[in-house]
Amino acid sequence: GDIMEETGALIRKRRATISTGKCVPLKQVNGRSEVDESVNGRSDSGNIVTKRNVSDLPSTTSKERKKRINVPSDRQSCHRLQESLLSSASGYRNYRGVLNWCVVMLVLSNARLFLENLLKYGILVDPIQVVSLFIKDPYNMPAACLVIVSNVFIVAALYTERRLSVGCISERVGLLVHSINLSVTLCFPVTIVLMVKSITPVGGASALGVYTVLFLKLYSYKDVNKWCREMSHAKARSLARSLSCSSIPRSRESGQDYQVSYPGNVTLRDLYYFVFAPTLCYELNFPRSPRIRMSFLLRRLFEMVSSWMIPIIQSSMKPLEVNIIPLSSLSHQVPNHLLWLIFFYWFFHSSLNFIAELLQFGDREFYRDWWNSETITYFWQNWNIPVHKWCLRHFYKPLLKSGVSKWLGQSAVFLASAFFHEYLVSVPLKMLRPWAFMGMMAQLPLAWFVARFLRGNYGNAAVWLSLIIGQPIAVLMYVHDYYVLHYREGEY
Repeated sequence: GDIMEETGALIRKRRATISTGKCVPLKQVNGRSEVDESVNGRSDSGNIVTKRNVSDLPSTTSKERKKRINVPSDRQSCHRLQESLLSSASGYRNYRGVLNWCVVMLVLSNARLFLENLLKYGILVDPIQVVSLFIKDPYNMPAACLVIVSNVFIVAALYTERRLSVGCISERVGLLVHSINLSVTLCFPVTIVLMVKSITPVGGASALGVYTVLFLKLYSYKDVNKWCREMSHAKARSLARSLSCSSIPRSRESGQDYQVSYPGNVTLRDLYYFVFAPTLCYELNFPRSPRIRMSFLLRRLFEMVSSWMIPIIQSSMKPLEVNIIPLSSLSHQVPNHLLWLIFFYWFFHSSLNFIAELLQFGDREFYRDWWNSETITYFWQNWNIPVHKWCLRHFYKPLLKSGVSKWLGQSAVFLASAFFHEYLVSVPLKMLRPWAFMGMMAQLPLAWFVARFLRGNYGNAAVWLSLIIGQPIAVLMYVHDYYVLHYREGEY
């Protein structure tokens, strides 16, 4: 049989040579020619089967072939070395289904509680009570008037920049005027809130929040225009890659093929767009979205309305009369933390996205994954991106350029943040207390401790504990002091 097979192969090889009529050079592959491989063929394992080793192959019977089919091969295996999804070693991070389950359980549990309270107590939220948090007299609204007056400081900053852009005043005079304008922006609302008794704490906090945001925006506006003047005076057009003064290429979909350059940006329309835009850092050319998506806009509006809720704290004030604040804080930590989470979603996601969509503002990174923070520093760098960008751009980096060390720079950032926290809490309540300031400054040793001794899930748990336990204690300290000053004295 081997002789017949060899003879047949030789005959086929001769016929192939005669039919081509040409002498084809043979390539040597691993010591054998391609023709040899095509004639001899290959085995299933990839080895070349020659005429010499065909006879060496064992003969297979039908029983052996059946046994070979039943033996599991690599293609038939269904197991491999792997970790369970919930193990930290698996690297799995997509828990969106678990998040949806939490939302469903939260909705169901609160729906049951809502129905029980509705049947037992009726509707507790009074629209008049909501309005009374902001104004006492509908014909006397000092907080709203205070917000309207803020336009004076906006126009003053614009007028100063126009004088600087045409060279009517020097840089020193411009810096002096800007410094006075910014200082009055912070001090003027404090004077009004403390002097006018009809301003409610919520109305005062809202007005001071507007003035704080305006202060940060006008400071950025001053800095960026100054950088543009320095670049134009130095004729450094090759350095136009700066995000503040550069010509950022627009996509054709946005419908804006023009670029604003200094001093063409010093206009009332440009400044007011920046004032209302959901950012604290000024640029000559902001990234813009191509159009307004009505469905997206309506979803954010629905979230803003549905997330608004008025916490009822009157029943929780009485226990604070007793000097057992730690015990009282334990029962209020979870509700306070849930309110903080609702505020975060309402403001940083729903409200800022609503404003951004309305103004076609393209940069929607208002927060990052702070919930995965393994250090205190990472949390403060990622939970409020607009403030973080402003601090990094206009405060921290200038300090480093002036020769300040990184540790002192970070401490200065926390110190400024502590000041504004106390500014937004103590002034509207009309009582000077150091709780917010001390709470912010306590973040420095806590950040060092967590970064030094805790890692991974332990660090993340420490961050969550600081949010769940630390904030309610500071809030309850203010609530306790405010109740003692305004309600307890009236009872005696």
